[in-house]
Amino acid sequence: MKISNKTILMATIVAIIAGCEIEPKQSLPNRNFELVWSDEFIGDSGTAADAAKWTYDLGTGNGGWGNGELQSYTKNPQNVSLDGKGNLVITAIKSNSGSYTSARVKTQGIFSHQFGKVEARIKTPTGSGIWPAFWMLGENLATADWPQCGEIDIMEQKGKFSNFTYGSIHGPGYSGSQSITTAYELKNDRFDNDFHIYAVEWNASKIDFFVDGYLYKRITPADVPGQWVYNQPFFIIMNVAVGGGFVGPTNEFTPFPCAMTIDYVRAYKEK
Repeated sequence: MKISNKTILMATIVAIIAGCEIEPKQSLPNRNFELVWSDEFIGDSGTAADAAKWTYDLGTGNGGWGNGELQSYTKNPQNVSLDGKGNLVITAIKSNSGSYTSARVKTQGIFSHQFGKVEARIKTPTGSGIWPAFWMLGENLATADWPQCGEIDIMEQKGKFSNFTYGSIHGPGYSGSQSITTAYELKNDRFDNDFHIYAVEWNASKIDFFVDGYLYKRITPADVPGQWVYNQPFFIIMNVAVGGGFVGPTNEFTPFPCAMTIDYVRAYKEK
């Protein structure tokens, strides 16, 4: 029996489709949210983020920001600026001498949010030792200190594992390597290939973590082996770190400069 090339092609396509894992889908109840704050990053290329919405962490944070990070944070345009296309770009750079600079922007002292939803549409960088993050700290950081203030990591990634993203919380008794953390995996793609929407929805009884509208983790007070410190306002942070305990070192193949591109950040309250 003669088999045509068309038959072989169709059989190959069917086999490929059958071998692919399908990204999960959900049917979730609709929640009614009202936008209360946002930045769409509209402006000329090379200009700074809106000073009425963002400020900066600068320097090395007394030896690596508590994580053994290698970069020094700046507010220089080459490390953080608008791209003229409706995005904020945070870029990690390696100098000729081998030192690293990057940027960390935050709403501390300008805007904080309690309960509802916080989300951002982001394209993340890749590479060993690269640590992009979108996260929040309790507004009482100056008086309560960390981890008593609470930390909600909406998105953090290990650049060498670009198909995984992580959602975590840190609090008293469960911080650092003992944080409550869940990974979400893209089955057929990598996060650095395109933009994705990272979000949390939270209230007094739970924190829900989402990627592209998919709820992949719910944390409640019953899941926490310590104090629940999330019934208070939090401010927003975005950064690209280099090195540190979470991601490990860079190597000769780490692509510099490497950039995290943020399309928007939005905060909502529930009606």
